[in-house]
Amino acid sequence: MNAVALIRRRAGRWALNGAATLSLAYILLPLVFVVWLAFFRQEIPSFPPEGYSLRWFAAILDQRKFVDGFSLSFQVGVLATVIGLALGVPAALCLARYDISWRAPLSSLLLMPLIVPGVVLGTSMYVFHVELENALDVDVIGTFYALVAGHVVIVIPWIVRLVTASLAGVDRTTEEAAQNLGANRWITFWRITLPAIRPGMVAGALFGFVTSFGNLEMSLFLVGPGRTTLPIVILQYLEWKIDPTIAAVSVVQIVLIAIAMLITDRYVKLARVV
Repeated sequence: MNAVALIRRRAGRWALNGAATLSLAYILLPLVFVVWLAFFRQEIPSFPPEGYSLRWFAAILDQRKFVDGFSLSFQVGVLATVIGLALGVPAALCLARYDISWRAPLSSLLLMPLIVPGVVLGTSMYVFHVELENALDVDVIGTFYALVAGHVVIVIPWIVRLVTASLAGVDRTTEEAAQNLGANRWITFWRITLPAIRPGMVAGALFGFVTSFGNLEMSLFLVGPGRTTLPIVILQYLEWKIDPTIAAVSVVQIVLIAIAMLITDRYVKLARVV
């Protein structure tokens, strides 16, 4: 009986490891092909490749629209992340610290942008901007700040979710002890609560920035004339031409995001909250 149980346990472990391996391969295989394609020498992708070259990475700098798109996506991502932190951290504190009757609906509302399809969310934001422009009689549609405001909506859920997860592991008795020793609420937050939730804040900011930087659906509805984010530039480029330049742009994004995650994980262990 013990031998049979041991065999079943090993078989279950092998099946679980096999399923995990297949899932990981399914996720990584497209990335592997994109990275491989970026080094093809020929302009029209074909297999097997005729040779390998770094010319497509140099071609990125020759295309001014890629540089401008990267710059705009970076600016929007940074501003949306900063504003998202300013709004999301207090919201997470409210959900985790106060026993309010409408906490569950508020939590669902804050996380809804992760569930609603991007096209629906983009259409809703565009209609909202139209109504706001008509009501205030000021230019809203297509402005840089309207684009940032739209991206804040998709950044907040990441920050709220991960900061809330960090707050779940904070011992309230430590905060109460600090207040009993004379610290006010601000000092308690700055010295006790903030260091405890810093991993969640950093992780939320990182994932929020990545989500904003790579967003396409909402940006298509909110960009104005003369403004194109990097995902839109890539889409427009693919409408007229297919060459490894797009793969090279994708590799640069993958490398930059990977470096940011490694540096972040070096100082703040993301595994604690993710």
